[in-house]
Amino acid sequence: MTRVASPVRVGFLSLGCPKNLVDTEIMLGYLRRGGYALSQDPADSDVIVVNTCGFIESARQESIDTILEMAEHKKAGRCRRLVVAGCLVQRYHSQLRQEIPEIDSFVSLDDLERIVEAVQTDLHSGAADPGTAISGAARALYDHRQARVLATRAHLAYLKISEGCDHPCAFCAIPSMRGTMRSRSIESLHLEAEDLAARGVKELVLIAQDTTDYGRDLADGTDLPRLLRNLEKVDGIEWIRIHYAYPNRITPALLGAIAQSPKVCRYLDIPLQHADAAILKAMKRGGSRGIFREMIEQIRHVLPDCALRTTFIVGFPGESEAAFQELCDFVEETRFDHLGAFTYSHEEGTSAYALSDDVPSAVKEWRRDRLMELQSGIALEKHQALVGRTLPVRVDGLESDTRMLLTGRLASQAPDVDSRVLIVDGEAAAGQLVPVRIEQAHAYDLVARIVPPKESESAVV
Repeated sequence: MTRVASPVRVGFLSLGCPKNLVDTEIMLGYLRRGGYALSQDPADSDVIVVNTCGFIESARQESIDTILEMAEHKKAGRCRRLVVAGCLVQRYHSQLRQEIPEIDSFVSLDDLERIVEAVQTDLHSGAADPGTAISGAARALYDHRQARVLATRAHLAYLKISEGCDHPCAFCAIPSMRGTMRSRSIESLHLEAEDLAARGVKELVLIAQDTTDYGRDLADGTDLPRLLRNLEKVDGIEWIRIHYAYPNRITPALLGAIAQSPKVCRYLDIPLQHADAAILKAMKRGGSRGIFREMIEQIRHVLPDCALRTTFIVGFPGESEAAFQELCDFVEETRFDHLGAFTYSHEEGTSAYALSDDVPSAVKEWRRDRLMELQSGIALEKHQALVGRTLPVRVDGLESDTRMLLTGRLASQAPDVDSRVLIVDGEAAAGQLVPVRIEQAHAYDLVARIVPPKESESAVV
């Protein structure tokens, strides 16, 4: 009897942001279409692929540590090849080739469709084929015709509406890796959304380097409000969420489109980065505490129930104690629903690299911790105001660590980055929208129980 060879098993590790995760899903799709078996266990993989992040120093170090850890499987394990992809490759291809010889092949941001070839041979062989060396910013833009294997929960998917970025932020190296902003067509996005809905996706999270800049490069009237009105027509999609909105592009037209939509979550993720006018100017962001206050007042006037998420960078060159206090005062008065704080990373290839990195690391870390402590108290107060209310929650499934409690999210909570709802009583399937009564409040989690149908009919939401 002829023995049939087992398919090659490929294990994937995806690091970094959701935009990078979509790239991973595209590569997984090509591999599955090519007849490869996908593995979640590197120790049980013939080929390991690491999709890296190269945004800031901590992300680069995590990527390098992961690559070196996976290289150990080639020494004592089943793995025969190690492939490295993503932003780190785009930015540091030659250094990686020289310093980590265990890497067998590289996949740039423009090479995603060549992942099948990469698990078999070296796409960028240096001296053997100098014309294939990776350099410069990416130019590719995927569309609905490319396969995707979702790596998220089955009822959730990220929809990348554009690539690259045209903003000149002084601290950011993304344009040097991802290139200039390139928008996908509304038709392509609608077709992909229909395909995702047909696969059981109920929640779309729109992502880009700047979602609110969507369509500007097309110069045909395409913009985010128009896209929202189109996507809400897709049967099966129940929630549409907007991430990465640039503050000076929050327009009345956008707010109106959200207000009029039965599907777009009253939720905006607006990375403000700071509130002190001088620091924002140095960041090449613009704006000020007063300008941001007016913008947020406008949002809350049009969308009174809108949840606001933001991120801030502390320790940027020249950030004085007074500038940091300006930021803290702004956070206290604004009372964001969700907030992330990061220490400034002095990045080669950015315009801020010419500035003196003059805030000590210990001070940066203290300021980050202080800001998050301040936000923790605000979040707890906001959560306590929900105790006793009955609200609709999207069930995500069993909690990842204990596998004993159901978890879910309100429309005001984005996946993986915001707080969540722990469901201590009741049963529901992942993806289902169920009424729950909030029983307890903590700074980063809510505790609730599912309300039985008869009880929920009379409950006030």
